[in-house]
Amino acid sequence: MSKENLSRVAKPYLQRYLLRKAGLWVVVILLLAAVGFTYYQWASNRDKPHFVTADVTKGDIERSVNVTGSINPRVTVQVGSYVSGTIKSLTCDFNSQVKAGQICAKIDPSTFQVAVDQNTAQLNSARAQLNKDESALAYAKDVFDRDTKLRADGIVAQEVLNNDKNVYQQATSQIALDKAAIVAQQASLKSAMVNLGYTDIVSPVTGTVLTRNVDVGQTVASSLQTPTLFLIGKDLTKMQVDANVSEADVGRIKVDQDVTFSVQAYPDKTFEGTVKQIRRGPITVQNVVTYDVVVYVDNPDLLLFPGMTADAEIVTDSREEVLQVPLAATRFVPDPADISDSEFHSGGGGRRRNPDGTRPDRSTGDSTDHSHNSARQNDQAAQDNQEENPHPASAKKHARVWVLRDGKLHPVWITTGLDDGESIEVVAGKLQEGDKVIIKEVHPTEAKSAPMQSPLNQTGRRGGGMGMGRGRS
Repeated sequence: MSKENLSRVAKPYLQRYLLRKAGLWVVVILLLAAVGFTYYQWASNRDKPHFVTADVTKGDIERSVNVTGSINPRVTVQVGSYVSGTIKSLTCDFNSQVKAGQICAKIDPSTFQVAVDQNTAQLNSARAQLNKDESALAYAKDVFDRDTKLRADGIVAQEVLNNDKNVYQQATSQIALDKAAIVAQQASLKSAMVNLGYTDIVSPVTGTVLTRNVDVGQTVASSLQTPTLFLIGKDLTKMQVDANVSEADVGRIKVDQDVTFSVQAYPDKTFEGTVKQIRRGPITVQNVVTYDVVVYVDNPDLLLFPGMTADAEIVTDSREEVLQVPLAATRFVPDPADISDSEFHSGGGGRRRNPDGTRPDRSTGDSTDHSHNSARQNDQAAQDNQEENPHPASAKKHARVWVLRDGKLHPVWITTGLDDGESIEVVAGKLQEGDKVIIKEVHPTEAKSAPMQSPLNQTGRRGGGMGMGRGRS
């Protein structure tokens, strides 16, 4: 094959080879450019802070005190025995519905019946003795009257008349003595009958038997201390919660405050009550002082049992449909270098840097100028706020929050009110519903392990501890 023919055949292959090589270099160059651009973006943004924001909302705020207590009937009666003996019968058991005067148990009345019979016999004997002495008195009176007439005629001696008078007076005194003996015997009989009546253990109130501490055949000894046989709760549809409130929180509790509570038996049900009494007697356990707060609760369905543990929340103050911000927003303080930047994006903003890429020294005049400018802006904002609200509640209730508006960071001075531990009421200030307030600054190293969403914007709310409340929006 000649050179011309060989060149004609090899030329297309050479062209395709050169095109492939050129395309490969183009791809390599594009990849290097993409890697370089990505590295540049990463290097320029690696120190940018990110801000966690929350919305300014309207809703209800409640401040409350969380306590625990036990549920009890409003009136509880301990039924005991006044006399000793053996239980002969029982007519009441646990959960029995009883009425006032109903017999619940009976002590063996044999010995007490014997005492009644003895006193009855002695009373009858005393009455018979009275009849006998009355007859003797009548005879002594007749003798004395007769001898008095005979003495006037001089028939009997004066000594005989004196003796008759003495017998008559003794008979009269004996009648008085017999009557006193009868009264004493009547009292003894009455005492024996009362003791016999005490063998019937009756319910003093209408209610429900909560506990029974005796059985048939058991001996009851009441010589030293009255034993408790039954515990009866009066009207279980009216209950109370005896809540133990610490001395740090009792000052905020007032009568007629609303109370909500739950019990473990019904975890999905909330019960309501009202504070009716704050008992001033201290309860000291291991040097911890608490006070008993009585909460009245209606129990029409008899769902609440005596002795249940109630986790109660006493609402001490509340606001309805007020402007509110997260409490963390009032504590947030941005970096001065971040304040100097004028542009912030919703996901974060860049920190100010020197031309060589280093961070500026905060002790230099440049940072000081920015701080002074920021301070002047804050003072002006505070003055504007005071003009809008010339009668603030207290100087301690002024706070500053930082708002993202149009991608820029703005300080806003507000007058705050009630807080519930999570949110705080905005009484006055240039805030509107829907504004984004900053609650936290997250650096890239923190963002890898922490979510960027505000915990206050999540579905679930955090629960408060002792002395904290809950917010409703």
